[in-house]
Amino acid sequence: MTAQLRIRIDGVDLPGRACGPDGGMPSYTDIHVAVQRRDRPGELLDPQPGDAVTASWTLECTVTGTDVKGPYVQGRPGGRFVYLSWGTVDDSGAFGMFRRAKLMLDAVPADVLDTAVREGLLVGRLRLTDAGGNPLCARVVPPRIAWSAEQG
Repeated sequence: MTAQLRIRIDGVDLPGRACGPDGGMPSYTDIHVAVQRRDRPGELLDPQPGDAVTASWTLECTVTGTDVKGPYVQGRPGGRFVYLSWGTVDDSGAFGMFRRAKLMLDAVPADVLDTAVREGLLVGRLRLTDAGGNPLCARVVPPRIAWSAEQG
């Protein structure tokens, strides 16, 4: 049976509009973050400035068993994830990606996913700044992200 599910990603502690150079990372300015669409890396959902107080995105999905699908859900069954893409925005408004965070949906606890399917909303809350003060990147699993079910 297939069910509708919304996923909301709530980010706090954004790194700011500039970062680097440090630890081999070059300098970047006018940093933004957005959710990347599957198979369309240039299509981004609601870019947010890196100095925002918070950032939030809501994704429409379907769930069959434990398999979550949707236009912004990446990967294969058993390894699904959502990309948060970090990039710079130039004077023309073009987004140039320089790093991504991979929010792993297979790391959502089974009981939380089951409840979220019943309630209609899965929420992931996370800090968007890494330990070095830069935009969060790499594979993101609990405890770096807290997943919960809410009524949606």
